[in-house]
Amino acid sequence: MEFKIEENVYPVEIIRKKNKNTYIRVKSGKIISVTTNRWVSERQIEKLLKENVEALKKMLIKCQKEDDKKENFYILGTKYDIIIVSGIDSIEISGNKIFTPTKRKLELWYKSEMKKLFEEHLMFWYEQFEESIPKPKLKIRTMKTRWGVCNIKDNSVTLNSRLMEYDSTKLDYVIIHELSHFRHFNHSKDFWTLVSKYCPNYKEIRKALREE
Repeated sequence: MEFKIEENVYPVEIIRKKNKNTYIRVKSGKIISVTTNRWVSERQIEKLLKENVEALKKMLIKCQKEDDKKENFYILGTKYDIIIVSGIDSIEISGNKIFTPTKRKLELWYKSEMKKLFEEHLMFWYEQFEESIPKPKLKIRTMKTRWGVCNIKDNSVTLNSRLMEYDSTKLDYVIIHELSHFRHFNHSKDFWTLVSKYCPNYKEIRKALREE
């Protein structure tokens, strides 16, 4: 099955299960995936897609951004071309090109660079806080639904590794957000007032992150 949106035609993958509801999502490669039960016809699915075409457009744009991030190499929002050169021993950067002897060496360097950059930004904002907060320990992991986590039990801030792909304003906002939780472990008015003290344009950054 295929579905047309404006001038583009997208493949539709239909997955039939025993569930009562129908779910629509967009997979890598701009494939529209519909999970439904065995009694829903293709005509009904097409009608449902037409009714949700605006939501589908947003999902397709988000999918394109995700595919672009996977296919290309970014460091804090800057795109780099990767060139593998067997004759060198270490990573070399020239303009928007990164030269590496192997992909494995690049992966190790990238993780090290991420830890260094995240630590620098975390400590910078910790020192900016006029409020009394504990010195945070940095943790990094890949998360699907959250950009950061504050743990008041061990005084740690966990940052999503995907933040390495976006410009530093997004990384800084997430850090300020999580540090603010050391004072207000909720999303109360006082919490957002504290966030806005160090990140006045947090609303637009927050909106942009939601669309990533």
